[in-house]
Amino acid sequence: MKTTTILTMAVICMLYLTSSVSAQSSAELDAARRLLVQEAIVGGGIKDERVIKSIRETPRHEFIDRKYRRQSYLDMALPIGDKQTISSPFIVAFMTESLSPKASDRVLEIGTGSGYQAAVLSPLVREVYSIEIVESLGRHAKETLKRLKYDNVHVKVGDGYKGWPDKAPFDKIIVTCSPERIPTPLVEQLKEGGLMIVPVGERYQQTLYLTKKKDGKMAAAALRPTLFVPMTGAAEDKREVQPDPNHPEILNGGFDEPLPKNGFVGGWYYQRNLKHIKDPKSPVGDFHVTFTNEHVGAPAHLLQGLAINGKEVNLVELSAWVKSDNVQPGRDSTEQPLVAITFYDSNRKDLGTRWLGPFRGTNEWYQQTKRFPVPVKTKEAIIRIGLFGATGTIGFDGIKLKVVDD
Repeated sequence: MKTTTILTMAVICMLYLTSSVSAQSSAELDAARRLLVQEAIVGGGIKDERVIKSIRETPRHEFIDRKYRRQSYLDMALPIGDKQTISSPFIVAFMTESLSPKASDRVLEIGTGSGYQAAVLSPLVREVYSIEIVESLGRHAKETLKRLKYDNVHVKVGDGYKGWPDKAPFDKIIVTCSPERIPTPLVEQLKEGGLMIVPVGERYQQTLYLTKKKDGKMAAAALRPTLFVPMTGAAEDKREVQPDPNHPEILNGGFDEPLPKNGFVGGWYYQRNLKHIKDPKSPVGDFHVTFTNEHVGAPAHLLQGLAINGKEVNLVELSAWVKSDNVQPGRDSTEQPLVAITFYDSNRKDLGTRWLGPFRGTNEWYQQTKRFPVPVKTKEAIIRIGLFGATGTIGFDGIKLKVVDD
């Protein structure tokens, strides 16, 4: 499973488990996992009791390198090597729930990654067939799943977009990397009436679609914006729309794009506890967004990914309009409202975070702007806005990122 890192910097990643994740004993890891389920999975809106139970019982720390074990039960993606990441538990739970898994299902997973998504599916379905294009990842995932006795999960190394024809047809297909469009072999290998969940779109602008095969064709429903890491191989290189890392910019930073039927703000993803408000007093355009949180530690945020070339872009200017109403920090200094940018290298290693804020108290609209150096190894970045566990109401508008010429 391979989504881009969601909440990785020290200032804001500790949204849920600021004390528990440092634990290393089995009992403490179990307690951290239960808290994750309570705050990020159930708190995030997952309702299927079977899915919730599977997340609660799946030892995510076993699928992560030891150096990241302390972060195992934060709701965040983590590096697993070869430029890939293990997805956040919420995204795994959301995609799993969307497939309505049944005990009789035979499921095909495209993009094994660490094996975590397959492990979550294992107790919910009859068989899981999982394909990973990166040989080292596929081999390691297979060994991990075998060691943990997920005996109904079968892993092979190969091109996932060609499917697994000798095991077809499948009741469900889950695609955990993002194609520009749904590969034809996967449609052919899905049973009539079967479901497929897949993130489709440009490299940094994707939407999770739930599709159903009817009369040999796929009927699609858009679920929510998302961000999965680029694919490995020729398919990624042949994308029709490529990002421009020398001219990074934030899309829909004024939030004036009309909301689609699914209610998610365009251009952004991982939306939690947000309102899209039309207001003539909005400082940029006609709309802005607000986040409200009454419970300390609860998620309330938006994220956006973009490409940025640190060899060409040396300095950026980040700016935002902010309005606050009784905003108070959360349980500690990690839970504070921010507009942040985190830089990553080609292996998605965190190169550091810079931010506007933290914001406090009650204030009318005002603009804050800062300039930040870009690490030379930077290849991409994540923009984050929100309360991040703080309480109160905060509004944002006019989020902009500008390259500053030397």
